[in-house]
Amino acid sequence: MKDIHSIKKYLILGAIPLMLSCSSHYTLVKSNRTEYNMNSTQPVDSTLIKTYLPYKVKMDQEMNTVIGHADVLMEKLDKKDDKPVAENLLRNFFSDALFHEALKYDPTIDFAMPSTNGGIRVALPKGDIKLSNVFEVMPFENEMMVYVLSPADVQNLLEYIAKTGGQPVAGLRMKIVDDKPTEVMINGKPLDPTKNYKILTSDYVAEGGDNVQSFKNPIEKKIMGIRMRDALITYIKENQAAGKTINPKLDGRITKD
Repeated sequence: MKDIHSIKKYLILGAIPLMLSCSSHYTLVKSNRTEYNMNSTQPVDSTLIKTYLPYKVKMDQEMNTVIGHADVLMEKLDKKDDKPVAENLLRNFFSDALFHEALKYDPTIDFAMPSTNGGIRVALPKGDIKLSNVFEVMPFENEMMVYVLSPADVQNLLEYIAKTGGQPVAGLRMKIVDDKPTEVMINGKPLDPTKNYKILTSDYVAEGGDNVQSFKNPIEKKIMGIRMRDALITYIKENQAAGKTINPKLDGRITKD
């Protein structure tokens, strides 16, 4: 037994210099950069297609799944007759859907500005709503956030909405006069200029996206842990399961004189 341990010892000791001697020592002496244009002129790589095709087929099947139905076309209209639109169907649907889903987790939220106009990317069609449509409307991985803001920061947010001619909102009504917010109502009650308000938004907006500065110094903030896109999908699916269609209305939540 003692001899066996000795043999093992010498084998291990002998292997160390062998391993060290086998290690390579290379020094980079030259590098070249070549650009490969990826466009329709390139020949088809059948091996690559065979590799990704099964995944593409599965993804296409999932993305083409109908998850709901809309009674109206919800267009991404930022202007009408060359004038900014203060309210439209797509913004109302988007805001109401996310506000509805957020209230399940926190019923004390006062109002929502979950996105800016630029954050809602495309229209939603009339008729079948496919999963792919929701990914096109909200292609980002944005999270829903809840912030408690001071009266000054709430006023700053309202002024931003007014100055930019209207943004997607829910639980909030206001008139824009001379680019200023007037007759502001929150959850059916007049704005209290001394009150802190709890607001639903997105991480993008809260971090200063599209030059929104109102969420920089919150009294409180909470990550809901829900992606905005997932909340939209849930809302549409739940309406479908209940036999309801998506049918947003223009209700005058934001008007501009």
